[in-house]
Amino acid sequence: MNYMPGTASLIQDIDKKHLVLLRDGRTLIGFLRSIDQFANLVLHQTVERIHVGKKYGDIPRGIFVVRGENVVLLGEIDLEKESDTPLQQVSIEEILEEQRVEQQAKQESEKLKVQALKERGLSVPRADTLDEY
Repeated sequence: MNYMPGTASLIQDIDKKHLVLLRDGRTLIGFLRSIDQFANLVLHQTVERIHVGKKYGDIPRGIFVVRGENVVLLGEIDLEKESDTPLQQVSIEEILEEQRVEQQAKQESEKLKVQALKERGLSVPRADTLDEY
């Protein structure tokens, strides 16, 4: 098999089921229908999968266009092994509630860390000010 550089090597993956991890942390699963020289992707029958602990939920998204610069990871899903997962599938409402609780706990933990640092005379730059440089 001859090697094709860049995104051209993904042409053989058209019409196969893929998992795409985005820069913002979201996970998409869908059939790769198109790709261009900038690694822009078109996914069909896409679901957004949310993981919390040992549970996951899928939110149907339909046709999804992903800009190439937002792709962190792209991988083909083995359809034979797809159902062999130790994770438990739950409803969309349940997984969204668990995700909200998890994010709330992270925020509380972060507040405690910042408070402990302030008590010791240290300061932590806020995340929204880091992008200014």
